[in-house]
Amino acid sequence: MTFRIFNKALLAGIAALTVTALHAQDYPTRPVRLIVPFPPGGSVDYVARTISQKFSENLGQTVIVDNKGGASGTIGTYEAARATPDGYTLLLVFDSHAVNNILYNLKYDTFKSFDYVSLIGTMPMALVTSKKSGITTVPALLEAAKANPGKLNYGSSGVGGSNHLNPLAFERQAGVRLTHVPYRGGGPMLTALLGGEVDMVIGSLPTVIGYSKSGQANIVAIGSKTAAPQIPDVPTIAAALPGYIAQSWVGMMVPAGVPKTVFSRIQTALQKTLADPAVKTKMENDGFNIVNSSPAEFEEQVDRESKRWAKIIRDANVKVE
Repeated sequence: MTFRIFNKALLAGIAALTVTALHAQDYPTRPVRLIVPFPPGGSVDYVARTISQKFSENLGQTVIVDNKGGASGTIGTYEAARATPDGYTLLLVFDSHAVNNILYNLKYDTFKSFDYVSLIGTMPMALVTSKKSGITTVPALLEAAKANPGKLNYGSSGVGGSNHLNPLAFERQAGVRLTHVPYRGGGPMLTALLGGEVDMVIGSLPTVIGYSKSGQANIVAIGSKTAAPQIPDVPTIAAALPGYIAQSWVGMMVPAGVPKTVFSRIQTALQKTLADPAVKTKMENDGFNIVNSSPAEFEEQVDRESKRWAKIIRDANVKVE
């Protein structure tokens, strides 16, 4: 009796695997959801909206961008982690993914809960001030910050994101004290900047360059080692604060356990999308550096970033309130 039950269970398991394999071969047969764990308007949303149409074409199915913001990206990321690993739920992550395990009691594992697809690319950060602040240079910012410790504030897309950690590193290196004002994502953060609710942000170049060109905000300096070709007249932050570098990144992941054939389809579609001339030109003109890495390179990037920021987070006693 026991043998028959075991035999039946074994046959059922084989049948289930066979069905899964057949479905994987047909993938995708229905729309695919691309979770953006932040509200519209920020860096991750920018990448999703820029690649979604061509990515849909290369995947052979509609890709629906689904914004699930909150808690520095952890809410949307958890939703992706517990989704069925069938290739119909994809996830874009921001640099905050590398440090959320230090700041939050997560319901998922940063590495084990996902299969890493690719580091899509990096973006230099830009120090941007509101028109209301009247600050247009880094020396002027430093002077104001030293004269009035804690009076100047900066916005972020949430605790632990690059919009938070890079200003924190800026404070420590410059020996000044600023006040952190976290928001639920890059979109709300930029709205606050434009309205003068915060004095400054250190935001990714693609998301702020348009506001500078339209005269709605001041790009004071760029966080790259050299001047950005999109704004060649804007100095580097390092010119006033030697050695200071600031950049952010975005990558794609899927829930752990996606069938290899499905994973390969997703990976190939993304690679083709990022190599597409129209997508490439658009993103590079906006200041995005396309990387299009291997899964292993992406996972190693996250591991390096996690180790890099852990000490600063702990030394500064950064807590999620």
